[in-house]
Amino acid sequence: MKKLLSALQLQQWDAYTIEHEPISSIDLMERAAMECTKWLLRQSFIQQPIYIFCGKGNNGGDGLAIARQLFEAGITPAIYIAEFGKPGTDNFQENLHRLHLLGIAVQYISSEDLLPHIPNNAVIIDALLGVGLNKPLTSLYALIVQHINAANVYTIAIDVPTGLFIDKHTNSDIVIKAKHTLTFQSYKLCFLVAENAHFFGKVEILDIGLNKNFLASVNTVFKLYDINDIQPIFKIRNPFAHKGNFGHALLIAGSGEKMGAAILATGAALRSGAGLVTTQIPSANALALNIQYPEAMVLFRENTVIPYTSFTSIGIGPGLGTHAAASQLLFQTISHYKLPMVIDADALTIISQNKTWLQQLPPGSILTPHPKEFDRLFGPVDNEFTRIESAIKLSATLPLIIVLKGHYTLVAHNGNGYFNSVGNVGLAKGGSGDVLTGIITALLAQGYEPNVAAQLGVYMHGIAADLALECQAEESLLPSDVISFLRKAINFCKPPLAFIH
Repeated sequence: MKKLLSALQLQQWDAYTIEHEPISSIDLMERAAMECTKWLLRQSFIQQPIYIFCGKGNNGGDGLAIARQLFEAGITPAIYIAEFGKPGTDNFQENLHRLHLLGIAVQYISSEDLLPHIPNNAVIIDALLGVGLNKPLTSLYALIVQHINAANVYTIAIDVPTGLFIDKHTNSDIVIKAKHTLTFQSYKLCFLVAENAHFFGKVEILDIGLNKNFLASVNTVFKLYDINDIQPIFKIRNPFAHKGNFGHALLIAGSGEKMGAAILATGAALRSGAGLVTTQIPSANALALNIQYPEAMVLFRENTVIPYTSFTSIGIGPGLGTHAAASQLLFQTISHYKLPMVIDADALTIISQNKTWLQQLPPGSILTPHPKEFDRLFGPVDNEFTRIESAIKLSATLPLIIVLKGHYTLVAHNGNGYFNSVGNVGLAKGGSGDVLTGIITALLAQGYEPNVAAQLGVYMHGIAADLALECQAEESLLPSDVISFLRKAINFCKPPLAFIH
């Protein structure tokens, strides 16, 4: 898994590389700048006026090195340095000296009246401040950032947009609004939260050759997982297995006006490999489910005693409703079922009104709230970082797994956070969560550990949505399309022969 490092750990990674490669600090900066320069030279806008704004720290040193490399490639950028009357870091000063040796002019901004006019066709490179920022911008930096944003031209941030905190809420709007961010070596936590999306634009990860051995020596709360983490946990089926080996999933879902939720969850569970799937629904709606998925069995909701011990997993909530009868059914299920469950949608709303029920959920149960459902359950928050931190703390104190849904869905388990790396905005449509519930419930039925079922289920859901863009647009993508592409998603998640034991 890709560890999401703090600002201090990122600085330590540089220092570790300098010590163990070995390489000088200035040469490592040169290497980082060269990766940025090579990216810039591949872009169509490279012949437009280039304006580079630099601070006097190492991020500014990157900017000066990029300026020199562009000059050597035949591009002459305009270079502006925020001037506070003090010398910069050693690497900044060395890169400034190298510019002077080539006769490249720089201009200093020490006050508002020295801010340059920025033409409409300019491209700005933001190298003012990097990952070490820990307080909102003020004075000269704030003036420069506001001036750049007001120009409303194409802006590219180096490593991180100036003014953006990398691992906590940025409590200011004085932040560079970049169209692209060229970040070094790895994702930062700030790029995974929706509240920052209008600051960083599209993120490009540039490999600058930092020593990979450092990552084994540090612990991080947050990680980003991808196909390399999914393939080793995916279970390959024994060809002599029978349906009993793959569990019996029960979905308690649907109501008169929300039968679509039950149908979507059922289809997803069937397509995700459960040996048997039963859906408990109102009897009046049984025909709709039987026609769509004849493979599913049905329990009628009216006056039916659920044989809880018959099921290896339960998913409850999609389309259930929040009326008294639904609340009673949820309480009955929580009281009688002892294996991990998936709690979603209306079931989450009911629990938010009966919060002591959280303590009664079977250990290992998986809650799948979207942000508003999370806030109803655990209290309102002011920003996304606080919500993420709350999910992590709760997962450390409650024997539950929290799947906090979003573009990079977070799986919080045992005080750690795992961000999903796949999926697209086509999933922002009613019914997508019902599909996810069906997938995770099916994986639990098959014997996956709850935290593994949550991570694998979220990944399968996301990659199926990505694969579905072969024949749909993000706007036209339907949750039923995601179910249709679970076949391809499963084959994508299967390990290569090297992982099969």
